Amino acid sequence: MKEVLREIGMIARALDSISNIEFKEYDLTKGQYLYLVRICENPGIIQEKLAEMIKVDRTTASRAIKKLVINGFIEKKEDNHNKKIKKLFPTERGNNVYPFIKRENDYSNNVALEGFSEGEVETIFYLLQRVRENIGNDWEFVKKGNKRNY
Repeated sequence: MKEVLREIGMIARALDSISNIEFKEYDLTKGQYLYLVRICENPGIIQEKLAEMIKVDRTTASRAIKKLVINGFIEKKEDNHNKKIKKLFPTERGNNVYPFIKRENDYSNNVALEGFSEGEVETIFYLLQRVRENIGNDWEFVKKGNKRNY
């Protein structure tokens, strides 16, 4: 069997490393840019939904969100109907950094897909979505305290 997940992991770690280096000048480290992008694209998102979207546990998301608030990239606002719910919004600083992060993502996407035909790109995208869905099911299962049978 081909080690597909190793390849995906190497790609993800390389891109994450590049991003962490390039975004350091904006005081964004350790994947915080992932959270900021999702909040900019989904203003008013709640922390739980954000964690689910990025596929991290709530504690990890909480730490990243806290740092983004402290560094002035995002703010928490109370929901008008339920004061317990805190919605996340980008600040002016967050909105100003977002286009740079988006350009880096577009650039990395173009580099990664260089030399592939449009049809090949569609196939890669489709297949990776299926892989993500398969893994997502296991992620949900384990997140709920279950154990997988290997």
